[in-house]
Amino acid sequence: MARYTGADCKRCRREKQKLFLKGSKCESAKCPIEIRPYPPGEHGRGRTKDSEYLLQLREKQKATRIYGVLEKQFRGYYAEANKKTGKTGENLLRILESRLDNVVYRAGFAKSRDHARQLVRHGHINVNGRKTDIPSARVAVNDIIEVRPKSRTLTPFQVAQAEAGERTVPAWLEAIPSQLRILVHSLPERQVIDTQVQEQLIVELYSK
Repeated sequence: MARYTGADCKRCRREKQKLFLKGSKCESAKCPIEIRPYPPGEHGRGRTKDSEYLLQLREKQKATRIYGVLEKQFRGYYAEANKKTGKTGENLLRILESRLDNVVYRAGFAKSRDHARQLVRHGHINVNGRKTDIPSARVAVNDIIEVRPKSRTLTPFQVAQAEAGERTVPAWLEAIPSQLRILVHSLPERQVIDTQVQEQLIVELYSK
């Protein structure tokens, strides 16, 4: 399976903002973007004003990096979003937010989306009572996501219970840390998605 194996912090520096790819490190003074808030590379500090195309490309790259999705899959999500009624950009974000790994992260059961992806892949998560080890699996309204009984004593989930309440859970989800359970009450509207992405630029890029 293709995946990115480079330094996550370089990705944040390239987008000139925190993408929260490294969990607690992103909140600390050790975050590289706090020390070097400019793109990586020899000419990182001397780059000129971005063109319209580059702004659109950077916005698309930012979204793929935040959600941990490769280009082929992202294009598939865009094509699906474009077929749905409503605004394509908002549909796209709703699809990305409804991924199982994102839901586990949003509920506070993982430190980052990468961490959530690992927990799902290793078979620690049930959806509606059935083990689901596919991070890209989509949740639906009224789904119940919970940690498998045999996995509840593992350190990541013990930490999640101890730190319950430290991260705001979006209104479309309900996290129950004492039971290591997540309830999906609805799919998110754009106004409750706090991802700092200008989705209209992505739509403009793919519409060319």
